[in-house]
Amino acid sequence: MSSGYATTSAATIPQLVADYLRVLANERAASVHTLRAYQRELNGFAQYIVAHYGLDQPPGNIDHTHIRAYLGTLYDRGLSKASAARALAAIRSWFKWLARTGHVEQNVASLVSTPRLPKHLPRVPSIEQMNRVVDSVGADAASWPARDKAILEMLYGCGIRNAELTALDLQDIHWANEVILVRGKGQKQRYVPLGDAAAQALRAYLGERAALLAAGDASPARATPALFVNLRLRGLGKPGGQARLTTRSVGRIVKRIAILRGLSSDVHPHTLRHAFGTHLLEEGADLRAIQELLGHERLSTTQRYTQLTTSQLTQVYDRTHPRAN
Repeated sequence: MSSGYATTSAATIPQLVADYLRVLANERAASVHTLRAYQRELNGFAQYIVAHYGLDQPPGNIDHTHIRAYLGTLYDRGLSKASAARALAAIRSWFKWLARTGHVEQNVASLVSTPRLPKHLPRVPSIEQMNRVVDSVGADAASWPARDKAILEMLYGCGIRNAELTALDLQDIHWANEVILVRGKGQKQRYVPLGDAAAQALRAYLGERAALLAAGDASPARATPALFVNLRLRGLGKPGGQARLTTRSVGRIVKRIAILRGLSSDVHPHTLRHAFGTHLLEEGADLRAIQELLGHERLSTTQRYTQLTTSQLTQVYDRTHPRAN
């Protein structure tokens, strides 16, 4: 057990939650989003246990009925099954750590069934729709057309996540090998091919990016490693400031362009990642190759894309099978 953790039998539930969050942050390099979600879910569960059973309740006395009762309170508050499932996933992960570190004998959370969720498959634009959107980025839909076109090309052409896009630095573009170095979840790295269209859009954007940074001030203070920067270079003058574009800004950029080009209002950066995987599959790409490109740890995650082409299979069946009609 690492030093600094609450290792005694007197360790309270809130202390053990805090210990586990430190493990996630320091040893497992969890993302900021993951840490925030686990902190919210585990603190909520800890508060429930303390309120109903007291601060001195040892984790070994918690069983699956307590966890089910807590999930029941989430439903009573109007939370969805998806929210309850997220809470249960965090509690399971915490109990797994408690069992491994000797605080409990077994992971009782594994005895609680995950709420059955309705299957909502994301709506994915067609290949023709995506080509129309990416090819038509102009001043009417974008504050910085060259940058925003490069963003769409990278999201759709490389299939990377929004957070992976905004984390890219100039040095991550390996022009000679025609690949980009992507840092995914859990600090895992992978190389993703850089297609011709994306490379062309990047070069056009980088010329304007260099001009913007040099305008009015050629000092080293105007330099930044960030690949995608905000138009006004906000934050660049501050210590450690990089003017890096945020994921929220990318979301707004994608949604604005998509809506103005006739796509649904629920389009977001991850929609383009779904489109990347779905269109590769439709064009005959191997599922394991798509898994590597998307950076999925499990093939089962990638297999969800096979469900997205069911409508296409139905159309083929209706059009070709003699007993279809």
